[in-house]
Amino acid sequence: MSSTQAAVVLGASGSVGDALIKELIRNGSLKPIVTVVRRSQPDQVAMARDAGVELRETLVPAMDPAGLETATTEAIRSLAGDVVGFSVLGIGAGTAKLTIDEHRAVDVQLNAAFARGLKASGRVKLLTFMSAAGADPSAAVTGSGGAGMARYARVKGEAEEAVKQSGPAVVSIFRPAMIIGSQHTPWLLEKVLPVFSFVTPVKYRLRSAMLLGWLTNLSCLAHPTPKNAAPRSRAP
Repeated sequence: MSSTQAAVVLGASGSVGDALIKELIRNGSLKPIVTVVRRSQPDQVAMARDAGVELRETLVPAMDPAGLETATTEAIRSLAGDVVGFSVLGIGAGTAKLTIDEHRAVDVQLNAAFARGLKASGRVKLLTFMSAAGADPSAAVTGSGGAGMARYARVKGEAEEAVKQSGPAVVSIFRPAMIIGSQHTPWLLEKVLPVFSFVTPVKYRLRSAMLLGWLTNLSCLAHPTPKNAAPRSRAP
């Protein structure tokens, strides 16, 4: 990779995405930062401006797969140097109320389109992708689609496979469990569950949406996970 690296981010408008953008601005290792979003995020733009960091927004109002893929490719081609892709896009709450196809339309199809756009640009060698603990493309497609249930794991597993098949040469997959600090975390669980983290297996421990240094840790960029390697499990 060259000494100049930019970041292209999908999912910046969500809780995790907002924390990621703040960390990218604070870290300063990847610039400029390009977000591919449905609507402008004024607070992020202001924060970047105050920090002297260039943040470009690429708006995709319809956020459909074809439009997203094209917008991603065009945004990258306007950049100089190497580019690193980040996707933290996913439905954060209410998946139990969705059909599996409605869930797939966002978590699988949009992430796959983003991955294709990265690859088509010819400029991106690494995609850092956030999935979920227990992701399994062979899990049952029936039953509840709520977080932690088999159907949810199935969609997350399918999303992992889609970005690996469609994306750049290297895809680093992270599988957090419940993300403490997210707007979707019930307040009681946010207060109680960390107390029991010491007895929880590492792969299922709680992560904080405000402590996402692992997403921009340069060791991730220097030692990415090959497509056929197992997803990384990191302690909080």
